[in-house]
Order: sequence, then structure tokens, then C-alpha cells
Amino acid sequence: MRRYCITDSLDVAARAASDCVEMIQIRAKELSGRALAELVRGTVRLRGSPILVNTRADIALACGAQGVHLPARSIAPHVIRRIAPPGFLIGVSCHTVGELAAAEREGADFAVYAPIFLSPTKAVHPIGLSALREATRSVRLPVYALGGVTAENAPLCIQAGAAGIAGISLFA
Repeated sequence: MRRYCITDSLDVAARAASDCVEMIQIRAKELSGRALAELVRGTVRLRGSPILVNTRADIALACGAQGVHLPARSIAPHVIRRIAPPGFLIGVSCHTVGELAAAEREGADFAVYAPIFLSPTKAVHPIGLSALREATRSVRLPVYALGGVTAENAPLCIQAGAAGIAGISLFA
């Protein structure tokens, strides 16, 4: 099962990297650009798992991260590809089938689809496994399930067609 760790902690990123998590996203919205760059440089030094930076392609590129994770309806992935090195990963957060289709059309490498279950980090209504199943069937893009995913319910996400699972508290 492919795992995508989302964190704002160097310690959590280090544990995830040592556990061979397939991708690690640094998501620290409250940090200044300078502090975020320092955190990203620290995680890039961990080696092993590709490091993606939430929203900030500039910091990802400047610090040698392997990718960026974008919110839905932000800059199109194909625009970032013009300045990114070969192999640079671009993920997109999606909440509807329409957003998934746009992410695929615009050249994303993968999408995160959420929230599948009730989440301890966000007070929003979960969309459930049937919506995940419909979403994964609607695109060829690898789709990671996010939102209330636990070790116990992760296999259900994979059975519904998810390429993997993503989480914040799952890795904390």
C-alpha cells in the first residue's frame, strides 16, 4: 500500500522516511518563506522518500525538493512543468470528480481526494467510500485517499480503487 505523509514536523518526516513512506509533503502554512525553506532543506537531507512542498513550488525548486502539492484550482501543473526539472512530482488536492478531471487534464502526476472519512484535523462532512470508488474510476490519474484514514480503514480505500493513502494524523 502506497503511503503519503503530510506533516509540518522534521521529526515526523524523519520517522516516515525511515519507514519507507513513498512520499512526504511538507505542509507548514504558518511558517515564513525563510522558515519553510529551512524545514524543507532539512527534510531533503533525510534521503529516501521524495519530498513535496505544499503550494510553494518556488521553495520546492530552490531547496531541491522532488515536487510540489497544489490546492485545486491553483496554478495548472503544466505551467510548473515549464520551469521544473524532469521527474519533478506535482500532486493536486481534489474534492470533486470535476477537480480530478482538471488535475489529470492539466498534467498532475497524482491527486489526493478528500475527505473520505470523518477527520480529526478538519470539521467537514466526509464523502465516503462510494464517492472514492466513483472518483478513482473517473480518471487514470493515481488517486490517494485522505481524511480520517487509519490503519484499520486504509484497506477499504485500496479496495475502492485508491492508489494509496494520505494522512496527517496517520503518521503523527
